[in-house]
Amino acid sequence: MLNKNAHYGPQTRAIHAGETPDPVTHASAPSIAMSTTYVVSDASAQFSANALGEEAPFVYCRWGNPTVRQLELKLADLEGGEAAVAFASGMAAATALFVHRLSAGDHLVVSDVAYAGVSELVRQTLPRLGIEVQAVDLTDTAALARALRPTTKLVYAETPANPILKLTDIRAVAELVHQAGAELAVDSTFASPVATRPLELGADVVLHSLTKYLCGHGDAVGGALVGRSEAMRLLTQDAGIHLGGILSPFNAWLTMRGMATLPLRMRVHAENAMKVAEFLEQHPRVTRVIYPGLKSHPQHELARRQMQNFSGMLTFQVPDGRATAQRFADRLAVIHYAVSLGHHRSLIFYMPTEEMQSNSFHLDEAQMKVYRQYAGDGIFRLSVGLEDPEDLCADLDQALRPA
Repeated sequence: MLNKNAHYGPQTRAIHAGETPDPVTHASAPSIAMSTTYVVSDASAQFSANALGEEAPFVYCRWGNPTVRQLELKLADLEGGEAAVAFASGMAAATALFVHRLSAGDHLVVSDVAYAGVSELVRQTLPRLGIEVQAVDLTDTAALARALRPTTKLVYAETPANPILKLTDIRAVAELVHQAGAELAVDSTFASPVATRPLELGADVVLHSLTKYLCGHGDAVGGALVGRSEAMRLLTQDAGIHLGGILSPFNAWLTMRGMATLPLRMRVHAENAMKVAEFLEQHPRVTRVIYPGLKSHPQHELARRQMQNFSGMLTFQVPDGRATAQRFADRLAVIHYAVSLGHHRSLIFYMPTEEMQSNSFHLDEAQMKVYRQYAGDGIFRLSVGLEDPEDLCADLDQALRPA
């Protein structure tokens, strides 16, 4: 395993961190430990995960797994965190974080625009548990300062925000949150550790949907939290083990395989996205393009400060969104009309503003005004893949033009 004190480059760490040759077979590639249970040599071992110490051996798959552990070590290394905990999905990771950190009477501040599943969870489920939830536009630090209370335990940000690519200034928000005695969690799925490392900017916890850029191939679902060792240990025992949303070892292995090429893929994702964004910005059928790498992005300067890679996500608007969505579904040959993101293949999907508002966000008037500045009446969310950018542009052009 790599020496943690050595200064290896990101590509070297992506390949080697968390991995060692198999001690029995000497296989170079990581093995997949699919066993649900492990032979215990110490007969004094107890029949509860609550009794597990930091150096405890593997006992049962829900408590820990060698393949999943390798993934957790690799991700913690890439994020610059002390430890990571993997889950069966990004939503399982978010649920574990909220259930572990929050109790009845606690106050949660959440980004007014975040992944739809998280938005619906915090607005529909957490209040039933007695947790007070307040959605705040985290681009407005004054609004955040007004929202913070003595009972605020956690602030949850997502940057870039799904689906409109609005950014949060992590360093500025972290300072405010810590002054209030609360913690900051950041969903950095759209950025990946190649673009942004929130812990280095002051965040306490980073969340990833492993399904997206970290896996990178659209064939394994997973999620993870990264943070300080003691915090992750307590989270594992309280939420990871007891809620049971554990990651499959096979999905962990697939994700590790993807993570080995993460820096290489993110470079091409960003290069391709910039070319596609510039093409769309000049297209006669497109009225607005949002991409952090474009100077036209409202927060381009923040993106330059906070992101080392502008990632592969962009959005754009057209005058007839619903009709164009059907043409895309019918005509696109290279790009798949499908949900999700971060895969090696390009994916696109239409998101009408009113449907997002009524189903997921429930924004107030001021928040809705900001949302429309990014999304208008609806946006196409495009996850730019690794295909030749000329082919992507040609595919979009032929589908954009009316028959």
